[in-house]
Amino acid sequence: MEASVRRLSEPLVAWRLALVGTLCVLAALCWWWTVDRMSGMDMGPGSDPGTFGFFLTTWVVMMAAMMFPSIAPMVLMYASLDRSRRAWTPLFVAGYLIVWGAAGLVGFGVLKAGASVAGDFFAWDNAGRWTAVAVLGAAAVYEFTPAKYACLRRCRSPLGFLVSSWHEGSLGAVRMGVLHGAWCIGCCWALMAALFALGAMSIAWMAVVAALIAIEKLLPWRLAATAGVAVILGVLAVGVAASPAKVPGLTVPTSASGMSSMSKSMDSMSKPAAKPMTTTKSMDSMDGSGGMSP
Repeated sequence: MEASVRRLSEPLVAWRLALVGTLCVLAALCWWWTVDRMSGMDMGPGSDPGTFGFFLTTWVVMMAAMMFPSIAPMVLMYASLDRSRRAWTPLFVAGYLIVWGAAGLVGFGVLKAGASVAGDFFAWDNAGRWTAVAVLGAAAVYEFTPAKYACLRRCRSPLGFLVSSWHEGSLGAVRMGVLHGAWCIGCCWALMAALFALGAMSIAWMAVVAALIAIEKLLPWRLAATAGVAVILGVLAVGVAASPAKVPGLTVPTSASGMSSMSKSMDSMSKPAAKPMTTTKSMDSMDGSGGMSP
């Protein structure tokens, strides 16, 4: 009897390992792509998100890189509950990313609207530094709110979430992925705001925030995890307020112009290089001097 049970369980264990390995490989590829795409773009707090297309693609891939390891237990549980429909698992993940993509669009709109309406008001030398401090402090306080607890509880309880929210079919898979993504946004929106306050284009801060999200969702000690994350956010708020130049990994903007320099550099990169005129000038000079005349 034990031998037969073992034979039945071995394929399931292998399949689960393959699924987790696939998520980790995809996350690693997304990290590689994000690092390559965002190289040299960290301008610190208030970084310009770039054009709409650039931001949307980068944001979605960035969410996959940051979130796939944390949602692995939920994806595993979904696939295990409906083994005959495992082909729908990518739809569940796609629904999750759709919600995060929509959240990114909201953030993009807020950043662009704030920049156009407020001008340089939120530049680092004006209100930018203290806005970053306020965002970090608010993110720390949010860790102890009932809303955070309610959202995190659903993210940390895959079986309870799926049983209470189960929907059949391919559209059901997308719907559950969207719902899980919504709870995840409720859990992590303050951490994402903290990422923008520290530098949305910083690979280092992306990794820090991804680690904090994984700690909250995966460690068995929920209270210790949320308290630890709150302490880290509070320390960062104090550090940015007291001496931002001494905060490890923080790029302090050097001028009120903020990201205008990065925008100009991106524009220059998108324009074709000017053709050298040395050959034409040298030919003209040779014609003028008669050196090439018959």
